[in-house]
Amino acid sequence: MENQRKDWSEIKSNDSWSIFKIMAEFVEAYDKMAKAGPCVAIFGSARTKQDHPHYLQAVEIGDKLARAGYGVITGGGPGIMEAGNKGAKQGGGVSVGLNIDLPFEQFHNQYIDRDNYLEFDYFFVRKVIFVKYSQAFVILPGGFGTLDELFEAMTLVQTKKIAKRPVVLLGTAYWQGLFEWVENTQLKEGYISGADLSLYKITDSTDEALQFIEDFFSSHALSPNF
Repeated sequence: MENQRKDWSEIKSNDSWSIFKIMAEFVEAYDKMAKAGPCVAIFGSARTKQDHPHYLQAVEIGDKLARAGYGVITGGGPGIMEAGNKGAKQGGGVSVGLNIDLPFEQFHNQYIDRDNYLEFDYFFVRKVIFVKYSQAFVILPGGFGTLDELFEAMTLVQTKKIAKRPVVLLGTAYWQGLFEWVENTQLKEGYISGADLSLYKITDSTDEALQFIEDFFSSHALSPNF
């Protein structure tokens, strides 16, 4: 036990130096993202294949967002992330990739602007950058990481830690069961309020998704979230 305590003390001492690495990630990301302009985050699975309808839909919404004047931010990897960046390039818009090194499935895709590619070691730093610089969030089907990003965005809006931002879920068949549970269980048990159900929109139409975002910004300013 004494040796374990000694090892723990050494680990904690070394940990303090990681603060400088964390600061460096924030500084680089703030500097680059301040120049990117208004962007919309597209979240979804890294495992989605290029011929899958969800991939094609992500390309479509990325293209439409770019043509409407928004940049697109993704996690920089394959699947839905690649599709969102591809759509942004196709539409002539800013294409941002916030990549992170993972033990499987993550590598940066070819559709990210050279000047808008960032590499992260820390998930929490990457999530702060997503939240700070995304004017809206478009969520396509995905796994645990996608759900984490979705509910983090909604929690920050719900608790007013960031300004209200549009949250759009593409893929009714995928999302409907989850949000029926939200309404029939969380709301019924009093863990959320009725007003929280207005924090998101579920649709199968990329036109509706874009219009939802455009309608919001017809009366709200485009600016970083904090």
